Amino acid sequence: MMRPTKCLFALATLLLLGTSVHAAEASRTSVKVGFLSTLSGPGAGLGIDIRDGFNLAVKQLNGKLGGLPAEVIVVDDQQKPEVAQQVAEKFMKKDKVDFMTGIVFSNIMLAVGQPVFDNKTFYISANAGPSQYAGEQCNPYFFNVAWQNDNLHEAVGKYVMDKGFKNVVLVAPNYPGGKDAMVGFKRFYKGKVSEEIYTKLGQLDYAAELAQIRSLKPDAVFFFLPGGMGINFVKQFVAAGLSSDTQLFAPGFSADEDVIKAVGAPMLGMFNSSHWAHDMENAENKRFVADFQKEYGRLPSLYASQGYDAAFLIDGAVRDVKGRLDDKEALRKALEAKHFKSVRGDFKFNRNHYPVQNYYLRVIGRDAQGRITNKTMGTVFTNHADAYVAQCKMK
Repeated sequence: MMRPTKCLFALATLLLLGTSVHAAEASRTSVKVGFLSTLSGPGAGLGIDIRDGFNLAVKQLNGKLGGLPAEVIVVDDQQKPEVAQQVAEKFMKKDKVDFMTGIVFSNIMLAVGQPVFDNKTFYISANAGPSQYAGEQCNPYFFNVAWQNDNLHEAVGKYVMDKGFKNVVLVAPNYPGGKDAMVGFKRFYKGKVSEEIYTKLGQLDYAAELAQIRSLKPDAVFFFLPGGMGINFVKQFVAAGLSSDTQLFAPGFSADEDVIKAVGAPMLGMFNSSHWAHDMENAENKRFVADFQKEYGRLPSLYASQGYDAAFLIDGAVRDVKGRLDDKEALRKALEAKHFKSVRGDFKFNRNHYPVQNYYLRVIGRDAQGRITNKTMGTVFTNHADAYVAQCKMK
C-alpha cells in the first residue's frame, strides 16, 4: 500500500507532467505550411501567381502566421497527380505540416484530398474547387477561399443569356474542372449550345477545334482554358479570323493578367467573370495590388489574390487559437469564423466551407496608363452560393 506522502508526490508528478504536456501544446514555436502547386509546364503561371500572392502576405506579416514564425515548404506537382500524392505524403509524415495549400487543378486536388483529410491536416484551397468536395464529399478539413468550380462559369452563362446570344459553342479541357465549367455555364444559359468541345488538358494546338467552330457558325464562344492553353487558343482564334463574327466569353481564369500579358491587343473587348478585380476600391485590395506590383513588377491576377487571402485566413485562425494548432476542433471553428479582411470585400463560408460571395462582369480594355487590362463593369451575382451545398451533410 502506498503511503499518503508518496500518493501526494505521485499526484503532484502527474499534475506537473500534465501541465507540461498542455504547455507544450500551447507553445508551438512555428507554423508549417506545405505549398504544393503547378510551377512548371503550361499551367505554371497559375501556380506561380498563387505562390507569389501567398508569399507576399507572409512578408507583410513579417514572416509570421498568427504571430508564429512561418515555414512554407514549396514543391512543384508538375501537374501530375502521382507526383502530388507523393509530395503530400511527405508533407504529412515527414514534414508534419499544419496546413496544406496551393493546388491549381481539380484532378490533383481530388487525388490528394482524402489522404490529407484522413490525416486531419487542414487543406486551404487557393484555387481548385471541385463539385465533389462541395457536395457529398464535403469535409471539415477542407476550406476553399476561392470559389466552387462552377461559379465563375455560371456568371458568364447568365450574362450571355441576358444579352440574347442564341447559338453558343463551349470549349473546356476534359478533366473535372472542365466538366464543372460546362455544367456551370449551362445552369444559367438556356439558349442553344450547338457543341460542347472537350480538349486534352495541357493542349496547345487548336486547329481542329477552330475548324469545327467555323463550321458551326456560332454567335458566341465560351471557353475555359487556363494558363498556356487559353493563351494559345485566343491567339489562334483571332489569327483564324473568327473574332470578326463571333464574340468570345470566358471566366476570369482564361482572361486574367497572365493571359492578357501574353496575348495583348487581341484580348480587347473580351468579357469575363470574376469574384475579384484589381480595380476594387477597398483598402485591403489597394494595398495588395500596390505591394504586388512593387514586389513582382506586374499586376496581380485572381490566382495571386486567392493565394494572398489563403495566407490571411491561416493567419487569422492561428491567432484565434493562440497557436494551439493541435486543437483541431478549435482550429476548425476559427477557420469557419474567417477573421480577416479579404481583398475581394466581404464573403462568408457556407456549410460546406465554400464561399458565399459576389461575382462580377469584367471587360478587357485600356486603362488610364494605356495598359491592356480588366475593368469591372458590374455585379452578376450577389451573395451567390454553389449548387451543391444541399448535398453536404456536414453541420
